[in-house]
Amino acid sequence: MRLDKFLCDSKNLSRKESKEIIKKGRVIVNDKKINDPSFSIDESKDAVLVDSVPVKYEKFVYFMLNKPKGVVSATKDNIDKTVIDLFKEEERNDLFPVGRLDKDTVGLLIVTNDGNLSHHLTSPKHHVEKTYLVRIEHPLSDSDINKLTLGIKIGDDECKPAIVKVLSNKEIELTIFEGMFHQVKRMLKAVNNEVVYLKRLSMGDLKLDESLEEGKYRKLSDTELKILTKEGGNV
Repeated sequence: MRLDKFLCDSKNLSRKESKEIIKKGRVIVNDKKINDPSFSIDESKDAVLVDSVPVKYEKFVYFMLNKPKGVVSATKDNIDKTVIDLFKEEERNDLFPVGRLDKDTVGLLIVTNDGNLSHHLTSPKHHVEKTYLVRIEHPLSDSDINKLTLGIKIGDDECKPAIVKVLSNKEIELTIFEGMFHQVKRMLKAVNNEVVYLKRLSMGDLKLDESLEEGKYRKLSDTELKILTKEGGNV
């Protein structure tokens, strides 16, 4: 692995930042100062220090993406741009999105290379809650809200009771406990309504960083990762 890429993966740096650190002579590999960003290392064996502090290689990486409208939640697509296309600078071929957001849905999406965590978060038996900001065509009646909170049937699927928080006449927060195909849109359709805007705000206790612009991503902090892996949350 290239030394600059090793630092990107291990220290949450951009490629530019990692190259600058190396060129300034701040990186030691096996007791030797290295100034060449393309220097090849064995990430499982070589000892790497930055400013005399050991750097440990991360086998797994975890990113929070504020998914933009118009990209699909897939690793490859012959027609549309995918969320993985947004990660080209990472120069990794093992990333994938955890679950899916519809093409026109925005908001929180986890991108990782950790298959076990992805399975845990998306497995139906774990019922990880997901909260969405939903703008709808017309206001919900008390009867509509009651149907959603009791557990509505959509086609052949029976939804678990949802949590509905009314923000205004045409805006709600909806928390669901499954991840069925087009679930939120189908639920609102079942009460004779239409979704005009959909944004995922949270997954379990992990909340979208609202300072993250649509189409941008960052690595999860240690605290966020603990939340996601149940060490500090409800996932």
